[in-house]
Amino acid sequence: MAAAREWFEKDYYKVLGVSAGADAKEITRAYRKLARQYHPDANPGDAGAEERFKELSSAYDVLGDPDKRLEYDEVRRMAPSGNLFGGAPGGFGGRGPAGFRVRSDDAGDLGDLFSGLFGRAAPGRGDVRSSPLRGNDLEAELHLSFLDAVVGVTTAVNLVGQAPCSTCDGSGAAVGTTPVVCERCGGRGVLDDNQGFFSFSQPCPVCRGTGSKVEHPCGTCSGSGLERRPREVKVRVPAGVEDGQRIRLAGRGEPGRAGAPAGDLLVLVHVAAHEQFGRRGRDLTLTMPITYPEAVLGTELEVAVLTGSSLTLRVPAGTRSGRTFRVRGRGIDTRQGAGDLLVTVEIIVPTNPSARERKLLEDLARLGTAGLEDRPEPDAGRPRPSC
Repeated sequence: MAAAREWFEKDYYKVLGVSAGADAKEITRAYRKLARQYHPDANPGDAGAEERFKELSSAYDVLGDPDKRLEYDEVRRMAPSGNLFGGAPGGFGGRGPAGFRVRSDDAGDLGDLFSGLFGRAAPGRGDVRSSPLRGNDLEAELHLSFLDAVVGVTTAVNLVGQAPCSTCDGSGAAVGTTPVVCERCGGRGVLDDNQGFFSFSQPCPVCRGTGSKVEHPCGTCSGSGLERRPREVKVRVPAGVEDGQRIRLAGRGEPGRAGAPAGDLLVLVHVAAHEQFGRRGRDLTLTMPITYPEAVLGTELEVAVLTGSSLTLRVPAGTRSGRTFRVRGRGIDTRQGAGDLLVTVEIIVPTNPSARERKLLEDLARLGTAGLEDRPEPDAGRPRPSC
């Protein structure tokens, strides 16, 4: 019952630095931050950091799983009150969990309860092998160009971490040999600790819960079945991925122990900015300069498009600077549908006009105040004096 005992001794919420009422997102955010800080890759040769990373992984393995977290909270709630094992010598004759009295004819139901809570054998049940540990999740970063993020791309990330041993294929045994059944536990992977009515089970210390042991260890991995090596993982990036988004690749993290499933690989995407285009969700944005005469008289603009051919945008006469035109369906094309292209026009004001330009502007100014009919008077809004 090693897992259950560890639940009594360790406050996983404190390990991750969150409150007991933290939601799933807070727990995940706290774990990722600390895991990056203490990951062995970031602290080579630091045994303390490696131990801290293992502690964080154990805490997140429980609190990150809604079912395990519920069981953990229940165990922690019952443990301080002394009600977990009944309170009476021998485990029975007193009150059981949550204060109810235990009777011998309740054994089946209680066995199911404790078996579910602690993952151990109920009275009279068959062998229960210790659950193998799932591999740790890994994180990697991927830098993409703006265009690749818009259209989607298949690329790769390079990792350095634990992987199945290339010599023994993860068995831990030397070439030409195989693991043998553990003599201590008889291949069950667990040892029973009888305490009266209950029979608690804990992982076998010899085979570490696998049910087998390696008599002739592999020379490459020293019998662990794992080795640290670089590897390349292909990543299929969907169209429209955003900066800061994470892509989860199931089973591409660290390998599990004793045949357990591997963890996941979380790829953090960084998208570079574009010289001309921006984005708002699925919409692309673009700013086009126009002259004052074009804004007054109207014009047609040849607009560049990120993907595909260019298009012609008609700007009507009397267009104000800052007006945005929407071109349907010319944004980012994703599984949820295509966005739009938002073109904003800005009137360019000459900062150093030539002598001829200045003369024309002065003549235009003398023609009148066209377009300024709505300008408020200097004293507009002031209260008129009463008679």
